Order: sequence, then structure tokens, then C-alpha cells
Amino acid sequence: MEQSTISDGSDDEFPPEMRLEASNYRLVEAGIVTIPDMETLQECVAYENTHQNRTQILRRLKWKAEELRENEE
Repeated sequence: MEQSTISDGSDDEFPPEMRLEASNYRLVEAGIVTIPDMETLQECVAYENTHQNRTQILRRLKWKAEELRENEE
């Protein structure tokens, strides 16, 4: 029997660890640029705080949050 899943709007196929654990900064940047919503962004911030806590990445996530807020208005 095939299991169905209900989408909550998050991108489960591209979780925070895939967005933020890349071999170089350009790939991490691409992962951040493609964050579609605040929920996914919050998951990425939580992941980064727990695993790497890199100032540069957290700053970039903050900029992405500001961009998402501007687009909501």
C-alpha cells in the first residue's frame, strides 16, 4: 500500500542539512537563495545554530529573512 503524505508547504526533498552542508560556499549560497518561505528559513537557522553556528551563514540567513518579509508586504 502506498503511503500518502500531506504537504505542509515545506520542501522536504531539500532539508536544511542539504541546503547548508555543501562542499563550498557557492552551494550553500544557492541553498539559501532558494529558501521558499519563513518556515523553511526557520528550520535552516535552527539547523545552523545546532550544527555549525557559522556567523557568515547566519548573517546570510538573516538577510534572506528580511527579503522574505519584504515580499510578504
